[in-house]
Order: sequence, then C-alpha cells, then structure tokens
Amino acid sequence: MPPQRMRHGMVPSWQSDAMTTAVARQRLAQYTGGSGQLPMYLEQEVFSWSPEKIILKTYDLFLVSARRGDEHRMRRILSELINALNFDYGELPQRLLRLYEYCQRCIAMRRYEDAATIIGGLRQAWAEAFHLE
Repeated sequence: MPPQRMRHGMVPSWQSDAMTTAVARQRLAQYTGGSGQLPMYLEQEVFSWSPEKIILKTYDLFLVSARRGDEHRMRRILSELINALNFDYGELPQRLLRLYEYCQRCIAMRRYEDAATIIGGLRQAWAEAFHLE
C-alpha cells in the first residue's frame, strides 16, 4: 500500500513505504511509554487515524513531553515530524522545517516552553484547518 500523502506534503514516517507494521507498532509503543506492545483496542484506533489526525496526536505528544521536561522524547518527536516532511509540495514543508529546527534549538537551550508555544500554535492551526477535535 502506498503511503498516505497529506495536502501539505507530509507523510508520517510510520506510513512510509519502507516502514513495516511491526516497526510502526514499536515506535508508537515507544512514544506512549509502553513495553513495545500496544493494547489491541489502542492499536486498532491508532491505525485507523487519518494522516492529519496522526500529526495532530504527534503534536499532542510533544506538548505532553514538554510539560514533563522529557527532552529525549521531544527530540524524537521532532525527528519524526522532520522525517515526515515531503519537500515536493512547495514552500510549506520548508517553513515547517525551519520551525521544527528552531524548536530543536530551544530544546538544546532547555527552553521547553518556547518550543511548546511553537508546537502548540501549529497544533491549533492544524486542528482548525482539518476540523479535528
């Protein structure tokens, strides 16, 4: 099955051609702090999400990680967001990349609140644009 492409040019990396379902389960479990396995009901729910909802939930995970001061998880989430960018879709992915890189610098300087403000704004715009939550 080809990866699902979103209007703004992002493909969640766990839906890319190279990523298997097993790897996707493992990554999702890592982000949720699980033992490598998701409960079946949660796994079914996550894999039924649209690409737009996946990005929204990824932003949510970042915000929770920022509140907890979990630098390692924030970096991993930003890496996933950056890896999901598809630069064939014009200027928007470039702008998102710059914002994500700025957030990475904020994290390096332990300015978690600044990074959370940026991601929170993106999350709000994303939810409004795609009528989510």
